Amino acid sequence: MKQTAYPFKRFTGSNIISVAAVSALYLLLSFILVGIKSDQLLLVGLFCTLYFASAISRKFILGFSVFIVYWILFDYMKAFPNYRFNDVHILDLYNFEKKLFGFHFNNSILTPNEFWLKNQKPWLDALSGFFYLCWIPVPLLFAAFLFYKNRAEFLKFAFTFFWVNIVGFIVYYTFPAAPPWYMQEFGNVFHAQTPGNTAGLQRFDSMFGVDIFKSLYTKSSNIFAAMPSLHSAYPLIVLYYGIRNKMGMANIVFAMITLGIWFAAVYTSHHYILDILAGIVCFFAGVISVNKIFKIGTIDKLLQRYLRLIQ
Repeated sequence: MKQTAYPFKRFTGSNIISVAAVSALYLLLSFILVGIKSDQLLLVGLFCTLYFASAISRKFILGFSVFIVYWILFDYMKAFPNYRFNDVHILDLYNFEKKLFGFHFNNSILTPNEFWLKNQKPWLDALSGFFYLCWIPVPLLFAAFLFYKNRAEFLKFAFTFFWVNIVGFIVYYTFPAAPPWYMQEFGNVFHAQTPGNTAGLQRFDSMFGVDIFKSLYTKSSNIFAAMPSLHSAYPLIVLYYGIRNKMGMANIVFAMITLGIWFAAVYTSHHYILDILAGIVCFFAGVISVNKIFKIGTIDKLLQRYLRLIQ
């Protein structure tokens, strides 16, 4: 298909008005729903800077707008906690995890989370922390790579990432679920205003004298969104597109990161094995459904138009 080049003009009246209007609307909506934060101001500043800086930076930020929309939706979940819509699953999820994956240890039946809570190792703390730090940077860096290598594949990757999240968000609201650390700390008692918790990742922060995970989890949109584990789905999306694009040895690294994140999720008591399995199911459901959506004529035309915009 012949690509149509869009002429670049750094500043036009319509550009400035459109970007200013979208930015103001976003900040106003944020103020109403969750309040203004430095993250939102940084996002607006970054978008405006890249949009007006150059032709390539404009195409880059327009392409990455898919990820920006995901972040905004995730942030706005704070305004609509899932526990307001359905009961939170705490004890039943814990018991089901123990039934399926529990095992005998020191005359007790433990879940994998409980076993690792009793068998912590400094090297596993460090390794788990490093793997868990990959869950967002790796997909974003991979997306940047695809943007420069193959923008058609970049677009498919971006929308697959977005759609897998939408599938996960739907499950969050239909099946609110407490993470393992919540059961360890509060038992089967529901506390709506419980703040985010670093759980086992605090050992990584303490080991290296940093507050990386503390700063991340204090911004948590909803702690009762443990199932599915989208942390487990993200590296799978990267691996899937890595295989599609025949990236060779890089796919071995992606596979190792995927397994490492799965282990870290359980080791640090952020997720049950059930959560990880649900994340894997979300990945497959998202990939299969988005591939079918791409084949719909109207959707395909819109995607092709979007692709020409960022080419």
